[in-house]
Formats: sequence, structure tokens, C-alpha cells
Amino acid sequence: MATSKYKHIKLNANGSLGANASEAVSALNSHFNPDDFFVTNSEDEMDVWLRQVNLNDLSEAVGRVSQEYGNEAAMSEILRAVESVKSYGINGSKRLYVGYNSERKVVDRKLKEQRRGKHYYANDHDFAKPSGALPPEFADRIVCGDSETVLKRLPDNCIDLVFTSPPYNFGLGYQESDDAHDWEAYFSKLFSVFDECIRVLKYGGRIIVNVQPLFSDYIPSHHIISNYFMKKRLIWKGEILWEKNNYNCKYTAWGSWKSPSSPYLKYTWEFVEVFCKGNLKKQGKSADADIDADSFKNWVTAKWSIAPERRMREFDHPAMFPEELARRVMLLFSFRNDIILDPFAGVGTTCVAARRNNRRYLGIDIAPEYCATAERRLDGVSG
Repeated sequence: MATSKYKHIKLNANGSLGANASEAVSALNSHFNPDDFFVTNSEDEMDVWLRQVNLNDLSEAVGRVSQEYGNEAAMSEILRAVESVKSYGINGSKRLYVGYNSERKVVDRKLKEQRRGKHYYANDHDFAKPSGALPPEFADRIVCGDSETVLKRLPDNCIDLVFTSPPYNFGLGYQESDDAHDWEAYFSKLFSVFDECIRVLKYGGRIIVNVQPLFSDYIPSHHIISNYFMKKRLIWKGEILWEKNNYNCKYTAWGSWKSPSSPYLKYTWEFVEVFCKGNLKKQGKSADADIDADSFKNWVTAKWSIAPERRMREFDHPAMFPEELARRVMLLFSFRNDIILDPFAGVGTTCVAARRNNRRYLGIDIAPEYCATAERRLDGVSG
């Protein structure tokens, strides 16, 4: 038997196999292809050999054999041991326990990383590690003003997570802004605000930006912003595609209809860029991690299907992201009681999500009307 192609689990049955153990094990094995799964036994020990198995099928087989042979304790131990294996792949309806990541193996991967430098562009940063304290007058507040100016009043390293969606510069009708600046002026101002965000972010903290490029002007804002953060020695953690399932865009602006001369590419998603300051690992108490297992498994697959915000008319804002987007960002990338900053807070969606999910917050926006709306929304949310 070529045991190298199986995952091996050795079990001590502690006298629970019973007199008809061999018959029970044989009956269990008869339900499966031995190339996928089988069990051997000797005296008070069992050996489980796994390559791939459907857990529902295994559970049903264990139930039948237990009922027929009276070996419920031993059979249940087999099922428990297989279910407890945490690292596995999926092959159709079966869990794959051997070779599921063989195609991703890189010879001497660690050595190669050391030689060429993991996130080499950020390794010569000069970020300080000690954290500062957010002044009480900024805790759980909406502050009306220019973000660059307001943030200069904050000490270094006092924010755990920055989550924001800056003005698109598409020509939307924001309050206090025409949203159609010269691109160089737009990015100059945006990066001045981001410089302050980087300064106030804690070591190991995250800055996460939801951004949609201006496809009609061929301005890849997500790349420009990401390149800027890399130049500032932040570490790129990853990119999430926020799939809005906005299919209306599929039927307009074809560009060169049925011609390769200049077809117009359409997108039903936006980008969420994730960067870290100083270290990929964020410090926090395990007891303050409040994301459940299913959400974690689903959300680390970095394509999130979330419907767009439908209440923009109600709040008189032209470009709101949904609260669910902010909620997922906070639960996946921050701990309970962390301080969340949104320097372009708009009508306060980030702050509402923070309060609802037991985070502290600071929202800043230049428009008094938006700040007043944000305050009204927060008044209706219990922390």
C-alpha cells in the first residue's frame, strides 16, 4: 500500500471497538473507494487513511454501521477525527486531504523570499512602533472641516484602521465641492490627506480605500492610489473586488459597436485596496476578534457581492457605499474597540457601522449638511 498518497490519522479507541470491530470497520470501508478512504484496526487502535471524502456520506455511513454493529463510540471517533482536520481543499463534493495545494508549491519558496525580499518596497520604512492616544475630544465624533487640517491636530499612531471612499472627481454633485477638479490638483489634495492618515495610523494598522477608476477619462485611480501608498512604504495586503451586480451598465456606452477600433469596457464592481503600516500583522486581543468562522472563510475570498446603497436620495448624497461593505472591512481587519477613521465621512456610513459593531470612530467631512446627517444617523444607533 502506497501510504504516502494518504493523510494518516492514528486513533486510540480506548477499548471501545468491541468484539466485532473488524466486521464494523469492513462494513464502513465498503461504503467508500479504498483509493479515497479506508480504516484499519488492530486491538485497541484504529488508523484512518484519507485522500478525499464527502463528509455527508461519511456521516451517513458511520450512522448505519453504528446502528448495525453497536460500535457507536468508535465510529463517532472516526467521524470526529476527520471533521477536525483543518487544512484541506475541495474536489467537487469531497474534501481533498492530500495534494490539494501541490500545484502551488514553490521549491525553496522561503529561501527565495529571503533572497529577493518580501514587500521589498516597504522594508526600509521608518515608522515608529509606539502607539499614541486619540484625544478624547475626537473620540466617537463627527468633525466638520477640511480633513488635512483636522488630522494635523491628532498625535502620531493613534488610529487602528482608516476606511474611506474619497470623492470620485467624476463631476458628482457633492455639497461643498464641485467634484470635477483638475486631476493633478485632485491627487495633490488627496495625497496630502492620505499623508496625514498614514501618520496617525498605528504601527500594524490598516488603511483601506474603496475607489472606482474614472473609466470614461481613462484614469486608473486605484492604481495611482496604490502606487502612492507603496512609495510611502506601506505594505500592499491585497485587493477586494466589490461586486455590485449593477447590470444596468451592461447595456449602455458600447463604444465602437461590433468593432475592435475602440470598445468601451464596462464594470459591475469597484475596488477596495488594503494596505498595512509597518507590519502585515496587527496587534490585538484574541477575545476582541469578533468575526465568525463562516464569514471569515467567505470574506477572505476577495470578491464580495454586496448590493449598492439604495438610500442616497433619502440622505441627499450622490455616492454612498453600503453599510455592509464597511461592516465586513471592520470585522475582517480590526478588533472590537479599535478606533476607525474616515477622513471623507460623507453622511457617516463608516461611523454608523463602527458604532453598530462596537468600534470607536472619528469621521471628518467638509460639508456641514453631510455632518448634520451623519449625526442624525448616529443618534439612532446604539453602541
